[in-house]
Amino acid sequence: MKRIKTDVLVIGAGSGGLSVAAGAVQMGASVTLLEGHKMGGDCLNFGCVPSKALIASGKAAYSQQHSAQYGVSDAAGEADYAAAKDHVRNVIAQIEPVDSQERFEGLGVNVIREFGRFVSATEVEAGDTVITARRIVIATGSSPLVPPIPGLNNVPFETNETLFDLREKPEHLLIIGGGPIGMEMAQAHIRLGSRVTVIEGAKALGKDDPEMAAVVLDALRAEGVVIEEDALAAEIRGEAGAVEVLTKDGRSIKGTHLLMAVGRKSNTDKLNLEAAGIETTRTGIKVDDALRTTNRRVYAIGDVAGGLQFTHVAGYHAGVIIRSMLFGLPSKAKTTHIPWATYTDPELAQVGLTEARAREEHGDRLEVVRFEFEHNDRAIAERKTTGLIKVMVVKGRPVGASIAGHQAGELISLWALALANRMKMSQIAAMVAPYPTISEVNKRAAGAYFSPRLFENPTVKRIVGLVQRWIP
Repeated sequence: MKRIKTDVLVIGAGSGGLSVAAGAVQMGASVTLLEGHKMGGDCLNFGCVPSKALIASGKAAYSQQHSAQYGVSDAAGEADYAAAKDHVRNVIAQIEPVDSQERFEGLGVNVIREFGRFVSATEVEAGDTVITARRIVIATGSSPLVPPIPGLNNVPFETNETLFDLREKPEHLLIIGGGPIGMEMAQAHIRLGSRVTVIEGAKALGKDDPEMAAVVLDALRAEGVVIEEDALAAEIRGEAGAVEVLTKDGRSIKGTHLLMAVGRKSNTDKLNLEAAGIETTRTGIKVDDALRTTNRRVYAIGDVAGGLQFTHVAGYHAGVIIRSMLFGLPSKAKTTHIPWATYTDPELAQVGLTEARAREEHGDRLEVVRFEFEHNDRAIAERKTTGLIKVMVVKGRPVGASIAGHQAGELISLWALALANRMKMSQIAAMVAPYPTISEVNKRAAGAYFSPRLFENPTVKRIVGLVQRWIP
C-alpha cells in the first residue's frame, strides 16, 4: 500500500467537496480529493443540472402550444423526447469542465478516483493508497431512497440516477412521491407529451406552506397532471410497459413507467465510519453546529450530514468549515437564512419560517403581509399573474417569506439576504426596483407592511394637516 500525508482530505467530489477542495488548496493547504464515481456528484450528473435542463425543454414545448395569448398563433410544440435528452446531456457536458479532475489537479489538488473507507481515526484507505490527514471532510452526498414496497423488486423502475438516460418517452409515467423532485418531473414530462400520475402517501409538496403549494398544484392539475394524495403505496405489480400501483386504501393506478421519488438517503455505507469513531443518526452523520462529527478531526457537510439536502447548502457548509479548518476560527452553520425553491411553473420558494411555524413561535406578535402577482405590471404584461408572496414579520423584521409565482426562485434571494443580515422591513421598502420588473413584488410586499401605518393612521393625518396649514 502507498502512504501519503495531507492537510485536508475530502471524500466526495460533489458540490460541497469540490468547494472545500478548491478553497483550501488556493489558500495554501495540501489537499487530497477522493471520488469513486463521477466528478460533480449528484447535482451535475443526476440532479439539479439535468432536471432543470429537462424542465427547460418542457417549457419550450408548452410555450409554443400556448402562444396565442401573446398574439402569436399556437403551434404543435411536439417534443422529441430523445432530442430533449440530448439537450440535457449537452448542458451537463458544458458544465463538466468546471468540476473536472483536470481542473482540480490544475489547482494543485491530488485527485484519487477511488471510494474512501476509514481504517482509523485519521486514516482513510482509497484503492491501493492510505491517506493520513490532519482534517477530513466527508462530502459523499445522498442517493435515491427506494422504500421496501412489496413487489417493487420485480418491476422495472426509474430513479433520478437513471431517468435522464431514458431515451423513449414514457406513455404514462407513474411517480411515487409528491415532493419537489416528483412534481418537477411530473410537469416536465406532461409538457413533453407523456401522461403523468403522481402518487403521494400524504400531501403533495407537504413541506411547503399549504396556500403556496395549492397555487402550484392547481397549475399542474390544469395542465393534466393527476395527483393522487393520501395514497400510500402498498404493492407494485407488473412488468416493463405495464405497471400497477395498489394503494393501502384500495386504489389501483396503472401506467407504463414508474419513477421513484420518495426522498433521499445519506451515502455512508462504504465509509466504515465505526473505525473512525463517527456516529450516525436516522438521517445521516451526526454533526454539531460547527459540522464536526463525533471524531473531532472529521467534518461532514451537505446531504450526508442529514439536514437540508440542497446543493447550495453543501456550498454554504463548505464556507463554514473552511473558516474553522484553515484559520482555527469559530464558525457555526445556521439554517434560518437558507432558501429553497421548487422549479415548477409557477415556481415555489421559501426562506425562514412559514406562516404556520411563525404563528407557533411568535403568536400575536406576528404580522403577515401579502401581495398578489396579479397587481404586478410586468407579470400582467407577460401573462404570469398566478401567484402571491407572503412575508412573516415580527417587530419590523422579516422572519420568513413564502413565494409562489413566476421567478419565485429568483425573488426569494432578497429575503434570504434580509434574514441573513437581520434587516428591517424599512430597508426593503427603501430599495428602488426598476419598473416594470417582477422584482417589484418584493418591494410591494414591504409597502404592504407600511401602508396601514401611513395611510390608516389618524396621527399621521393630523400631522400632515397641521403642516399644510402652518408651513407656507
